[in-house]
Amino acid sequence: MSPEFAIGSKVTVIALPPYVKTADPMPMLRPPDVISIGEEGVIIDRRPGGYWVIRFTKGKFLLDSQYIQSIDPESNLPGGESQE
Repeated sequence: MSPEFAIGSKVTVIALPPYVKTADPMPMLRPPDVISIGEEGVIIDRRPGGYWVIRFTKGKFLLDSQYIQSIDPESNLPGGESQE
């Protein structure tokens, strides 16, 4: 199961894919070094297949949820437990 992120939440890159795809109307493949591990971005949109549109300083890219992690404090509960 892929993690869910809220639109507008901040994420960080935890691993680089073999390539990245731009989120332009006519997408293009780019080498993975256009972003770096630890770079922060903002979730803009969700796409089918677990892909997220993320705005970074160098543009908007599509990344699979396995390559990103949330850094918003409200999404991280102490002890990793959910509130009930």
